Amino acid sequence: MSLTDLDLSQVTYYDLNNQINIPVNGQIPLHKDQEALAAFFKENVQPNTMQFDSLKDRFNYLLEGNYVDAQMIDHYSFSFIERLYDVVAKEHFQFKTFMAAYKFYAQYAMKTNDGAYYLEGYNDRVVMNALFYANGNEQLALDLADEMIHQRYQPATPSFLNAGRARRGELVSCFLIQSTDDMNSIGRTINSALQLSKIGGGVGINLTNLRESGAPIKGIEGAASGVVPVMKLLEDSFSYSNQLGQRQGAGVVYISVFHPDIEAFLAAKKENADEKIRLKTLSLGITVPDKFYELVQNNDDMYLFSPYDVEREYGKPFAYVDLTAEYDHMVANDRIHKSKVRARNLEQQISRLQQESGYPYIINIDTANRANPIDGQIVMSNLCSEIMQVQTPSVIDDDQQYTTLGRDVSCNLGSTNIVNLMASPDFGHSIETMVRALTYVTDTSNIQTVPSVANGNQLAHAIGLGAMGLHAFFAKNQMHYGSKDSIEFTSTYFMLLNYWTLRASNEIARERHETFYHFDKSRYADGSYFDRYVNQSWQPKRTKVQQLFSGIFIPSPADWAQLKAAVMKDGLYHQNRLAVAPNGSISYINDTTASLHPIINRVEERQEQKIGKIYYPAPYLSNETLPYYESAYDTDMRHVIDVYAAAQVHVDQGMSLTLFMRSTVPAGMYEWKTDRTDKMTTRDLNILRTYAYKQGIKSLYYVRTFTDNDDEIGVNQCESCSI
Repeated sequence: MSLTDLDLSQVTYYDLNNQINIPVNGQIPLHKDQEALAAFFKENVQPNTMQFDSLKDRFNYLLEGNYVDAQMIDHYSFSFIERLYDVVAKEHFQFKTFMAAYKFYAQYAMKTNDGAYYLEGYNDRVVMNALFYANGNEQLALDLADEMIHQRYQPATPSFLNAGRARRGELVSCFLIQSTDDMNSIGRTINSALQLSKIGGGVGINLTNLRESGAPIKGIEGAASGVVPVMKLLEDSFSYSNQLGQRQGAGVVYISVFHPDIEAFLAAKKENADEKIRLKTLSLGITVPDKFYELVQNNDDMYLFSPYDVEREYGKPFAYVDLTAEYDHMVANDRIHKSKVRARNLEQQISRLQQESGYPYIINIDTANRANPIDGQIVMSNLCSEIMQVQTPSVIDDDQQYTTLGRDVSCNLGSTNIVNLMASPDFGHSIETMVRALTYVTDTSNIQTVPSVANGNQLAHAIGLGAMGLHAFFAKNQMHYGSKDSIEFTSTYFMLLNYWTLRASNEIARERHETFYHFDKSRYADGSYFDRYVNQSWQPKRTKVQQLFSGIFIPSPADWAQLKAAVMKDGLYHQNRLAVAPNGSISYINDTTASLHPIINRVEERQEQKIGKIYYPAPYLSNETLPYYESAYDTDMRHVIDVYAAAQVHVDQGMSLTLFMRSTVPAGMYEWKTDRTDKMTTRDLNILRTYAYKQGIKSLYYVRTFTDNDDEIGVNQCESCSI
């Protein structure tokens, strides 16, 4: 029996897994999931995995069939490959849940060309990743295999899936591109969106610089069509460029909250929008400067400025003008056309759309730029709102060629598994190993079809190491999400990620005698970035947190001063190092909770295509951990914001922070609702967005709402750039 003719009615593992959701004597029958896991291997994996007489025979088959990268294999002796397999096998890796095994074999395991048989198990995929990212360095391959088989490190989905395959897609997760205010640039942007969507991954596009609807073109009044028609073209492009139907193309469009088309931009996502303008699949994001919060707080009018006029006055595209600093000057400048709205009315429109659809994402652009140690300006983010890197605009001529090649972004992501990394025998060495794996991705990535992306990657060498499993760690160690202990733990953990990624990047710069572009103009080079670490101690102060980090090196101000001197002397290889992406299916394979946010359910229900429902119990679920696994929908979102804010202090890029709301708010959760309706209102979202801004949060991802009908609004269906 092979995968293609597997009779699902004859297997038992789905029914066994489904029994988790049926309490027995008030208890969750977790043993049924273990029975399902065992049955899955017996009934599916074992009979449908191609067998070989020896490892040599297996590799001969894979090479002859063009399944694995022959050039990668040529970097190593076969005796070393055998040794690597032995090292991995001695760890006796086992999936802990049915969901983890099912997800791996359904989505990640290499199969024969006809899909009839599995060609690898988890150990094989780990070895392929280790060999690929080590690029011939045997010790690094051993180190990487050790990190991955212990699930301390998880490459991003495209990296983990494609590493070592002869016929593979790109290793990068997503892209950021931008358009300027001319037809050549718009045309090139649409072409770039098609090309990048074909490669795979989500595409973020900044349209802030485009002139508004009705603006003049070469003296013709009312000629410009504005951003919405361009958004429709982009949505159609993503629908068309979908990797031969294998996946839905995915993109997000950003504009400034001060763009004259902002209301039309938001209206295009409404359920009742006219079909000519309605956006069904394109995601929306807005960049929000400090000035907007000030105008809202004061209940003032706000002016929306013509991008064409602003660029003409300031000599640079609208997105690159500091609106908070220049707002009053722009208001007073009669040469800049402007329109007026009430700031609070616009705030209400944003909240209403978030209630209805989960959009738009919010990028607190001044917050991001204040924290940015790199020379240049952050003007947008990506499809999951965690990538924040400086960009520069391109200039395109009538032949669609670059007369000025700007800098755009490709995202090279990976994640630490917090529970397992905290048990690492050498925390710092683990992080260095991960940085070296990610460095190989950025070094070998070359998106030639979009030169601005290739240029940005080659200059920046940027990576994004993040984390998953925070709630699992809290529950396992009996900490309530949002407690003082949980916040200090989060701060300490991400401080360590920051310290060790800086150490690793500095070491690589020293080895290669190379730094990222314009390192000399950064706050790393002048040392000011390190002041907050040198001038105060970040050692944990709470007893429980001290115990959790017992045996783990915590750098002192003197250690930070030493690192500061090393970086000022030899530089950093990577322009950016840290970013916390959302975790899709890969967190299940790691048998942990996704990203940094709380779980949704103690036993999560997933609807799988062609299969039906699969249930996934929260990691380490027991009578002891049960009280610490409160649903995100029953959690005060200020606690979530506080946890993310503790991490954000140390993360040079951003984090995908989702707000989880109930349409009927639990009694007593938010004190401002004592004498008002218990239904979620736009006021609730207004307050929470402002709270996040004041806590230093750079971005807010989706708003997910659990309705009284047990539906979810604003659920993220996009796996494109999930880790």
